[in-house]
Amino acid sequence: MDYGLRDRAVLITGGARGIGFAAAQMFAAEGARVALVDIDQAAAEASAARLVQGGAQAIGLGVDIRSAEQCTAMLQRAEGALGPLGVLVNSAAVLDDKTFLESSPADWKRMVDVCLFGAMNVLHTALPGMVERRFGRVVCMASDSFRLGQARLSYYAAAKAGVVALVKSVAQEVGGAGVTLNIVSPGATNTELRQTREAGMRASMGEEKYARRVKSVLKMYPTGRIGEPADAASAILYLSSASAGWITGQVLSVNGGFTMA
Repeated sequence: MDYGLRDRAVLITGGARGIGFAAAQMFAAEGARVALVDIDQAAAEASAARLVQGGAQAIGLGVDIRSAEQCTAMLQRAEGALGPLGVLVNSAAVLDDKTFLESSPADWKRMVDVCLFGAMNVLHTALPGMVERRFGRVVCMASDSFRLGQARLSYYAAAKAGVVALVKSVAQEVGGAGVTLNIVSPGATNTELRQTREAGMRASMGEEKYARRVKSVLKMYPTGRIGEPADAASAILYLSSASAGWITGQVLSVNGGFTMA
């Protein structure tokens, strides 16, 4: 299938690892030019170098998306190197492992600043050029925790619910200019963020209790496994493609059947 992405400039926040990097690999394989953005500049540059070694045109940028000024500079550098932005993927996130009562306002602020306000900063920076050129594909990442709620992910789920509402609203505003915005909402996915969270839980719970937890989690997935980054990345690629021009303001769950609503 030709996704119509050859020579498109693609910018991916949280692109150094996990779902973001899996998507970057797929975009690069389609001939797109890719900017990987991460708060860890060395990680962004190292991941971009992996794409370049495979024959892609790619750059890595160290950016704190909580800063509107850094987002402005990010877009200027990305477009200066790769050309006008055609695709934006908002994949940057942080995770915690606390109940709501264990958490503090500082925890909430960090989560909302990255997952919601960070997405706002990037969208506010990138959308004007897309609207002016009358073309753009935007995919933002959510989480199926926003649909049902999830213990120990309360303020993460709240931030992701905000992203969903933001995308649905902005999609109504810019659709007439040829710009689409959609959500990919994964279930549990084997990313580095999740691996770090799971390692902490394993250490605190002990091997036996943790093994029981893993079995109970897998029972919630009709497919019998949690997701891999490539599962969600495939959905990102499709929603960014020429074939998805009449899809906007939608939430696509990629979750192995964890939720079916």
